[in-house]
Amino acid sequence: MGVRNNCCRLRLDEPRICSTLGGGRTRLQLPEELGHCHQDFVELEPGLGLSRLSYTPSVPLIEESNGPHDGRVMVITLGMKGRSCYEGQDSTNLEFQQGHTTISSFRAIPGVRRYEAGETVSQLRVVAHESLICKYVGQQRAAEILGSRQLSRLAFRASTPAAMAHAKALLSHLLPCQSQLSRLDLHIHTLSLLNEQFSLLAPQHSGQASPFSPSEIERIERARQTMSENIDKPLTLDYLATLVGINKNKLKDGMLYLYNATPAELLLELRMVKAAALLESGQRVSQVAWQVGYKYANNFTVAFTRYHGKSPKAMFGKRAIES
Repeated sequence: MGVRNNCCRLRLDEPRICSTLGGGRTRLQLPEELGHCHQDFVELEPGLGLSRLSYTPSVPLIEESNGPHDGRVMVITLGMKGRSCYEGQDSTNLEFQQGHTTISSFRAIPGVRRYEAGETVSQLRVVAHESLICKYVGQQRAAEILGSRQLSRLAFRASTPAAMAHAKALLSHLLPCQSQLSRLDLHIHTLSLLNEQFSLLAPQHSGQASPFSPSEIERIERARQTMSENIDKPLTLDYLATLVGINKNKLKDGMLYLYNATPAELLLELRMVKAAALLESGQRVSQVAWQVGYKYANNFTVAFTRYHGKSPKAMFGKRAIES
């Protein structure tokens, strides 16, 4: 650790304090004399991870980095507070700023991260490996998204309301006080964030001009987020379209374009995925039915069985008590 002109440079070979938190999270913390600086990481599945960074250095800080990930990765960074920057050895610069989303793709490359003294920096990072991106969008679209350079800045733009809503939900789940992480909720919000960025970086119908503007895509994403947060309510297409300020036919066509599903199909999927998680936690069928928008438990059981191919009782046994 070198100090020069009151600026500290933390080298790669200098140890960070590593500790294990609940829910499979790992924390890397810088020495206390540098301030309150730590980063928590959790792996959701092979090739997909979440990182919560919180740095308040007591001195100007330069932290060496070599891209700790194997192979090519895409990193989505949502700035929640403050600002910082990254300077790659190839002179590529990345900016991270409150209210903005920075997307980069890279292989391991030396560089440095810079933080100002006394300024709190809070960021959420989604790390997706090339293999995972290929799994969800195919090799051709993955290649369009990632590019071929060793380090590429794919995007730097104001975060959409939908992205910020997902980020805030993820951060609340990752707080140290959360001893038990809701893996399903983490997965839903993380994949929703990824899908938004895939749609903006490389639209699914890349051979044609997109029929939707970035503003319309943002509104469609916001409608889906509203569905996710209100699955217990009798949502209608008219209501969602009015809420986000878009024509209802445009909303329906947009969801088909982005998600290959109608609004009704998306709402059913959100309800059934949430229902499975609630039943697995030990809640009764009647309780779960009400929480995912069904007035009568029998109607919920029929819908659940049709969607999952098994009844709640067949899937969860004695945990799925009917009443």
